[in-house]
Amino acid sequence: MPTTIQRRTLALALPALLIATAATAQNTAHAHIGHVANTFGGTPSGQGLLPTAIAEAEVAIQHAGLAANDPGNLDAMKRHVAHVLHAIDPSLVQDGPGLGYGVKQAAEGVALHIEIAASADGASDNVRTHAAHIAGAARSVVGRTDRIAALAAEIQAATSAPAAAAALTELHTLTQALVSGREADGDGRVGWAAPEGGLRQAQQHLTLLERGEGLT
Repeated sequence: MPTTIQRRTLALALPALLIATAATAQNTAHAHIGHVANTFGGTPSGQGLLPTAIAEAEVAIQHAGLAANDPGNLDAMKRHVAHVLHAIDPSLVQDGPGLGYGVKQAAEGVALHIEIAASADGASDNVRTHAAHIAGAARSVVGRTDRIAALAAEIQAATSAPAAAAALTELHTLTQALVSGREADGDGRVGWAAPEGGLRQAQQHLTLLERGEGLT
């Protein structure tokens, strides 16, 4: 049976232990938030997953625009669409002007790590709420990359510029929506939820999450 001194020592130590445990849980959540926002091993220059996704998406947007600006030149369309594919998923096209990481892999990483942050023991309501929004937007982006890849395959298989034109028009629109999102329910605004969310909406909610956690 504990002595009086032992009981008093335990009573004094327990609050500190609880505080340390809560801090460890919070640090786990914040570490994964940092992977999304700031640094992640394996990305170009070790930057965060969300900045990587945005940078790759901007390359895809640029080259989809270049393809759309020359709709009568099938060779140019195919060349720029290959650059789009490299920025979307370098496993599909290995060489191109992108970072070599890909929107798809980066957006999948955003969803994964922000959900790990939300599931950490002791994660705050702020983290759990905004993590759901960030992950929802990121997963919409992943779905969009799959459709872009399918459209790119149609363009690459086309034998004439007119045959590629319809697919190129949709591809151009979808690359822009990687960042901006896409209004789908008629309410006049782009939300985070599927199928609307884009990387901009993910960034907006990441900013709110970081602000709520005192990380900015």
